[in-house]
Amino acid sequence: MSYNVSNKSEFGEAEMDKYNELKEKFEANRNDENATKMAAYMRNLFVFYGLPTPKRKSIYKEFLRAEKTKKVVDWDLLDRCYADEHREFHYFVMDYLVAMQEFLTYDDVPHIKKYIKTNQWWDTIDGLDRIVGNIAFFDERINNLMLEWSTDDDFWVRRIAIDHQLCRKDKTNTQLLEKILVNNFGSSEFFINKAIGWSLRDYSKTNPDWVRNFVETYKDKMDKLSIREASKYL
Repeated sequence: MSYNVSNKSEFGEAEMDKYNELKEKFEANRNDENATKMAAYMRNLFVFYGLPTPKRKSIYKEFLRAEKTKKVVDWDLLDRCYADEHREFHYFVMDYLVAMQEFLTYDDVPHIKKYIKTNQWWDTIDGLDRIVGNIAFFDERINNLMLEWSTDDDFWVRRIAIDHQLCRKDKTNTQLLEKILVNNFGSSEFFINKAIGWSLRDYSKTNPDWVRNFVETYKDKMDKLSIREASKYL
């Protein structure tokens, strides 16, 4: 699934200038050998410039700093970047949204969901989960939405719901977490069972007793992979 954005008229001149500036910098720093390796690691699902994460982030560090001062998300720019075939542009969109997290609202979720549903693979899904989840700190409607997403037909959307509370520590909504995880028991999808275990493993660093009790309660319904991941630090 991809956007049809080849027509320049769909975007303003300012957005095209920003996009072209980023593209020029990416191309100037491309590494074809790394690009081949990175594409292979992602099962050749995407095209890469071959930019290591520190290098990629350094290219647009000052740009993001300037954008943050505007306090307004440039969705036209992000749409243009996410439509580019190069994976580094998709990573840029996630880094942009992280930088602008405090300005994101519940009303922005449908736009973010377009990225969740496009160019899907674990790397971007795992970059977008907390971007959506952190909006809950300002708008609790996210909680009900994540419960709804936990039963979505698209397992990548369900993975977002499962892992949207990662790294919250003592701010984790355990009642919500339990409901979402139970909704995903019985799945044969690796990325779902891995996510269940990952979310529990992460929270076990904060509350091992809760996770231990959860595993004991649901062990007969949980996939072995989920149990193994959840029990890593117990």
